[in-house]
Amino acid sequence: MPLMFPKRLEPLLRADGVPMRVAARFAEAGHELYLVGGSVRDALLGRTRTEAEFDFTTDASPDQIHDLLKGWAHGVVTVGKEFGTVGGRLDDVSVEITTFRSERYRDDSRKPEVAFTDDLEVDLSRRDFTVNAIALRLMPEPEMVDPFGGLVDLGKAVLRTPLSPEVSFGDDPLRMLRLFRFAATLGFTPDAAAVAAVRAMADRLEIVSAERIREEFDRLIVGDHVEGALWGVVDTGLAARFLPEVPALAVAQDPHHRHKDVLAHTIAVVGKCPSDRIVRLGALFHDVGKPATREISREGVTFHHHEVVGARLTRARMRELRYANEDVDLVSDLVYLHMRAHTFRLGWTDRAVRRYVRDAGPLLDRLNVLVRCDVTTANDRKARQIAKRVDELEERIADLREREELDSIRPPLDGHEVMTYLGVKPGPIVGEALEMLLEHRLDHGPFDSEEAYSLLERWADARGLPVAGYRLPDPGNG
Repeated sequence: MPLMFPKRLEPLLRADGVPMRVAARFAEAGHELYLVGGSVRDALLGRTRTEAEFDFTTDASPDQIHDLLKGWAHGVVTVGKEFGTVGGRLDDVSVEITTFRSERYRDDSRKPEVAFTDDLEVDLSRRDFTVNAIALRLMPEPEMVDPFGGLVDLGKAVLRTPLSPEVSFGDDPLRMLRLFRFAATLGFTPDAAAVAAVRAMADRLEIVSAERIREEFDRLIVGDHVEGALWGVVDTGLAARFLPEVPALAVAQDPHHRHKDVLAHTIAVVGKCPSDRIVRLGALFHDVGKPATREISREGVTFHHHEVVGARLTRARMRELRYANEDVDLVSDLVYLHMRAHTFRLGWTDRAVRRYVRDAGPLLDRLNVLVRCDVTTANDRKARQIAKRVDELEERIADLREREELDSIRPPLDGHEVMTYLGVKPGPIVGEALEMLLEHRLDHGPFDSEEAYSLLERWADARGLPVAGYRLPDPGNG
């Protein structure tokens, strides 16, 4: 039985809004059209959506959807047409319109089998959770259709599947991970039956492509309720299928966090970090090298060079999940560098500060955030000491930045100038010479080109290399 709509949905019903314009076009062609998914759910919750997009479901066929959008919407997209979805843009707002359908994954396939239907309830029954299976009919009169109790579940903040969880997760195993993604982003509690089904069916995640898993996990990791969601992913066995390094942390006891194992510490660190995807991924992976480097001696448990091993493991795992190369580099560098700031307790020279800034590069601010968040000790005195060290380090960086071009640490000569002066072609000699000049810059601070040429001449002489002595014209002098 259709339900009357709450006032929170009124913004979706503006005559000049995108949803009503789409509805009017389909109604004129004699088709039913319903707004579904996140836009309805979030409007009911009073949540502001960061993404300007709307999902619709209709009794129109994919070809009919295409004909109605072609020449009316901009940038019509048909890549999902075989699965019933055609997209486009109106007023820079993305719309996706899908024919009523059901879908399921065969045991051995990563592609769904799609069957079209003329029954809205069948379409809604095959959606992931009841809170996403609420449909808003826009024309001729606004009505809500909620055959599976999604409104009640919204009120209870519960994540429940429309059909039995075994059927829903069997239709698309990625929904098992999506269960915890919505727990992370909405703060909802997964239904006990759904959690039990995930434990029993976790192996099914293996038929889902790495790209889809990565995209879902990226949404999870930036959620406001990420800690509980991560525990769910670990405890149900899902993490072992795509992030085995994380549950492995449970076996490593950290002497610096005696009240918790490394897994508990890691999840706490992720939760402390701001909602920055790169920082949170860095936090998740920052200690994955500890199990492999764990040693027991008279001094207790140690994890020497775990950041080096961890960076290598991070790089390999992120590549398995098909992350972009830039993401792999940024996160693995965070893992590699996350212990560097702690050496500041021994006292840092200007040279050491320059190297820290140079090595961190564009990650400097994110690295300092991770270092601060990597403190979960219950010992307030120790926590204050670490925070004070980072404060002092940042003050030193700010001081050097005022005195030097700290953000662009480089020698005064470039590769062309080195080759001209030495009279050599591109090759290892040029790289070694530039490295020598860079080391001098890091050790002693800024110096001019005259000193650089003098250093270069002495360096070449020590290696028995002839020096051509030619200098490129200074562009600043005409």
